[in-house]
Amino acid sequence: MTQEKDKVFIFDTTLRDGEQSPGATMNMQEKFRLAQQLVKLNIDIIEAGFPVASAGDFDCVKNIADNIKGVQVTGLARTNQKDIDAAWEALKNGENPRIHTFLATSDIHLKHKLKMTRDQVLDLAVSSVKYAASKTPNVEFSAEDATRSDLDFVCRVFEAVINAGAKILNFPDTTGYALPDEFAAQIRYLIENIPNIDQAVLSVHCHNDLGLAVANSLAAIKAGVRQVETTLNGIGERAGNTAMEELVMAIRTRADLMDVRTDIATEYIHPSSRMVSSITGMPVQPNKAIVGANAFAHESGIHQDGVLKERTTYEIMNPCDIGLSEGGSLVLGKHSGRHALKDRLKTMGYAALTDVELNRVFSRFKELADVKKDMVDEDLEAILLDEVIQIPEIYQLISLGAMSGNKTMPASAVKLMVNGIEKQGAAIGVGPIDSAFRAIAELTGTRSKLLYFAVSSITGGTDAQGEVMVRVEDDGKIVVGQGADPDIITAAAKAYLKALNRLEYLKK
Repeated sequence: MTQEKDKVFIFDTTLRDGEQSPGATMNMQEKFRLAQQLVKLNIDIIEAGFPVASAGDFDCVKNIADNIKGVQVTGLARTNQKDIDAAWEALKNGENPRIHTFLATSDIHLKHKLKMTRDQVLDLAVSSVKYAASKTPNVEFSAEDATRSDLDFVCRVFEAVINAGAKILNFPDTTGYALPDEFAAQIRYLIENIPNIDQAVLSVHCHNDLGLAVANSLAAIKAGVRQVETTLNGIGERAGNTAMEELVMAIRTRADLMDVRTDIATEYIHPSSRMVSSITGMPVQPNKAIVGANAFAHESGIHQDGVLKERTTYEIMNPCDIGLSEGGSLVLGKHSGRHALKDRLKTMGYAALTDVELNRVFSRFKELADVKKDMVDEDLEAILLDEVIQIPEIYQLISLGAMSGNKTMPASAVKLMVNGIEKQGAAIGVGPIDSAFRAIAELTGTRSKLLYFAVSSITGGTDAQGEVMVRVEDDGKIVVGQGADPDIITAAAKAYLKALNRLEYLKK
C-alpha cells in the first residue's frame, strides 16, 4: 500500500466486525453481493472475515478473494500459525491480499486474558508477523486495546513488528474508551517515538461505546493517521464501529479543515446503507447522520422556506452526493415498463441485476403498483432487497387471512410451503399479528422466542408500505428478519418467516 500524504485509505470491516453485531450473520451470497457493492463504493480494503473461525467463514473469504477484483481483500488472524495459514489459504488468489493479525497490548488483557508478560507478547507479535510476511508482503498488525495500553510498550511492539515485515500498524480503541483530544495525543506520541514509523501506514479502528468513534477517527487523521477502519451504518460489536458514511462525508464536507481526501464513490452510500440494513435486518434510525430517513428532511416552515430559496441555507450536503434523488422522484407507477424500472434501478446504484433478478423485482413492482398510486425510491429498494438478497427459503408464505376488531376475537388463517409441502393452519391471539405468528409457529414447529418487534412506514400516506423488523432467538442463536408489504400483518409474517429461515440456515 503506497502511502499518499493527502489520502486516507478506507478499510471496510462490515463483513467481519460488522457481522459480529448480534443477529447480523450473513451467508455467502449476502457477503458476496455486499462485497460487490463495496467495490462500487471504491473501498480500498475489504476485511472479508475471520477465516479460521469456521468453515463457512473460510469459504466466504475465499469466494470474495477469488472473485472480487479491484480491491485489496484481507482476513483476520490471531498471532498463531494455524490462523495465519487459514487466512493465507483463503486469501492467496486475491489481488495484493493482506493478512491482518492482532494481539492485545494492554496490561488488563495481558493479566486477565493472555496470562503473558510484555516480553512474551513482544516475541509472539514479532514471530507471527514474520510468519505472515513470509506469505505476503502486505501484513497489518493490530495492538488490541491499544488506547488502554502503556504507550511506550506499544511503541516497542510497533517498532519491532515493522522490522519484522508489517506495513500497516493499527491502533484500535477496542473498547471505545478514548476521547478525541486524548486519542489525537496518543497518535502524535506514536509518530514521535517510533523511529521507523515512516516505513508503515498508521491506522485506527474505533468503537462507538461513548458515541465518539467518528470524532476519534477524525482527530486521528488530523494527527497523522492515513487508514481508518469503518463499517457501513456503523454496525459492529456493542455500540458499533466508525460509520464509513459519516467519516467520508465529514472529510468531504469539511475539506477546508481536514486537508485530506478519500477515493470513495459517495453516490453509492445510500444504496449501500439500505443493502446492509436489509441483509442484517438492522434498521437505520430516522435521525441517523447521512443515511437516516430524516437526514435531509425539513419540517419547520422556516427551514422549508430557506431550502426552497437556496438549498445551502439548511443543507450542508447535497442529497445527490450520497445517491439520493432530490425531492424523492415519483416517476414510476403501474403503467411503467421493465425498461423504465431497470433504468431507475441503475440510477439508484443497482445496475448489476441479472435478468432473473430483474424479472422478480419487476413482478413484485407490478403487484405493489396496482395497490399503491405512486412509487418512490424507498419502495423500489424495499422490493429489490427483499427479492434479490435471499437466503434459502424452507418456509414460504402462500397466503394469509386475518380477522380483528374491537369486538372480534383476533384470528389468522395461514397457508405455508414447508420444505416443499403445503401446510395450513389457524390460530387466535391477542391481536392479528400475534394470531398470525402463533399459526406460523405451529406450522413450522419452531421453539424460537421473539425478542424484538418493530414496525415502520417506508413511505408516507395511508397506502405506504409497512416495514417490520423482528429479532428471534433459538438455542442461543439470535437472528433478525425483515419484511415489507402494504399490509402490515403480511409484512410481519414475511419478517417472521425470514427470521425462521435464517435460523434454519444457521443450524445447517
